[in-house]
Amino acid sequence: MTRSPLPSALTVAGSDSGGGAGIQADLKTFQAFGVHGLSAITALTAQNTRAVTAVHAVPPAMIEAQLDALFDDFSIGAAKTGMLGDARTIRAVVRALSRRHLPALVVDPVMIATSGAALLDPRAVDAMRDLLLPRAALVTPNIPEAQALTGRTIRRAADCDRVAADLLDAGAQAVLIKGGHRAGRTVVDRLYAGGREFAFEHPRLPRRGHGTGCTLAAAITAGLVLKRDLVAACDAATRYVHTALNGAYRPGRSKIDVLDHAVKPPAGFLRRAPGDD
Repeated sequence: MTRSPLPSALTVAGSDSGGGAGIQADLKTFQAFGVHGLSAITALTAQNTRAVTAVHAVPPAMIEAQLDALFDDFSIGAAKTGMLGDARTIRAVVRALSRRHLPALVVDPVMIATSGAALLDPRAVDAMRDLLLPRAALVTPNIPEAQALTGRTIRRAADCDRVAADLLDAGAQAVLIKGGHRAGRTVVDRLYAGGREFAFEHPRLPRRGHGTGCTLAAAITAGLVLKRDLVAACDAATRYVHTALNGAYRPGRSKIDVLDHAVKPPAGFLRRAPGDD
């Protein structure tokens, strides 16, 4: 008997030659969650833990070709976007996705690297907001990214509510505002979904992590591929990132910590949901 292929997780993002973020972090995360990982590379970066020294954008036609090849062969349960770079790349991704059925899309609006390098052309913010967010089952901005997408300033929890409302009005089905940039002993990630708000809290760790945002969005994507509901996927993903950051190490000569993606997801999360093949 011929079996249907198991759903795969797809990342559409830039390559991090230092191995701590981007495509590399996403594929490591998919592996940790026990799902097959696919990738469409949008940009090549020359980077390490100190800096991004060069960026080469992949031509839009090649981005579309990668996505067409993947959808032609694999059953894709969910996808995430990371570094997209500019408006023409965003348009290419949207064109390719519009031709296919994709159960869920997680949009990580990557704008600035940990080193401070810009990873999204400011002129592309409108394209992301107008073209990509309406396709998003979830958008996962950190506070600077949420401010850039909405033009609002976030100083307190109530400001997060207003920013989330703007992103929902822009078409995203749900919003997860990451709280790592806010001061305090506790990091609070706030999920707005289905008319409700959920908070995921963790003690702040004495780490300057590289690739945390990529890893979080990839872990959520893996959870959706495993047919977990969005709240459960976000809860497991935030706990996984906390554990991976707690075990972070420094392979380079800077003070940037790279996550230990080999840590296990929360206990029991990898069990297939009832009724799964």
